[in-house]
Amino acid sequence: MAKTKTEIVSIVCDKCSFPRQESAQIVEQLFQVLKEALETGEKVKISGFGNFIPREKRPRRGRNPKTGEALTISGRRVVTFKPSVKLRKAVNQEVEEQ
Repeated sequence: MAKTKTEIVSIVCDKCSFPRQESAQIVEQLFQVLKEALETGEKVKISGFGNFIPREKRPRRGRNPKTGEALTISGRRVVTFKPSVKLRKAVNQEVEEQ
């Protein structure tokens, strides 16, 4: 099951003893800062968590699977995530214990 923004707000509220409205503002501002940085093409590096890296994808040739017709897929900007060593170890530690 995925964590929703509402669940993240609740966790911040509980762990930091902030009022719910203030916790919601903190979470919203964090996401806004991340979004603005990625929109401008900046990397976002969170120590102990990972890196969000915006990349440009070039236009490429593709094919319509229904008709088989060749077409060009337009270029676009994508965001990739590279987890830190600490995060990878934490995630894989849980798998190894099972």
